[in-house]
Amino acid sequence: MDRQHEAPRIVVGVDGSPSSQAALRWAVRYAGLVSGRVEAVAAWDLPGAASWSAPAVDTTFDEEEAERRLVEEVRTVLGEDGASSVRQRLVRGNPVDVLVDAAQGADMLVVGSRGRGGFSRALLGSVSHQTALHAPCPITIVRADVPVEQAHPGRA
Repeated sequence: MDRQHEAPRIVVGVDGSPSSQAALRWAVRYAGLVSGRVEAVAAWDLPGAASWSAPAVDTTFDEEEAERRLVEEVRTVLGEDGASSVRQRLVRGNPVDVLVDAAQGADMLVVGSRGRGGFSRALLGSVSHQTALHAPCPITIVRADVPVEQAHPGRA
C-alpha cells in the first residue's frame, strides 16, 4: 500500500505510570487531529536477562495476566470507547529496544517523561531519554503533571 494514503501510526509506550497514562491520552488526542491510529506498547523482560549472571527465572511473571493488565490500563485511562480504537501489544524485551523497534515506520513515538522506576526528581527517565536518542521517528515526551488541555497537540 502506498505510504502516502496510510493513516499516521502513533506508537505510545505504556507502563502503568502516571506519565505513561498522560502519554496515552496525548497520543489519542493527537491521533484524532491527524486521523491517525494508536498502538499502545508495553514491554516486559526478565530481571537480569541481559546480564552475565545466572539465567534469569521469574516464577511470578504471568504473561496472560500482564496482557490483561495492559488492556485494563488502556480501558481505565481512555474509557471503553477510547480503548476500542487503540491496538495493544505486550512485547518481551528491554523497554527502549521494544519501543524503538515498534516505532520503525511510525509517524510519532510518544512516551511519558518518567516511568515506574528512577528518581522522583529526575527530569527524564532512562527509557524516555534513551528513546529520544534512538527513535527512528519524531518523539514526544509527555509529563504527568501537565493537564491535557495545556499539552494539547497543535496549540501554541
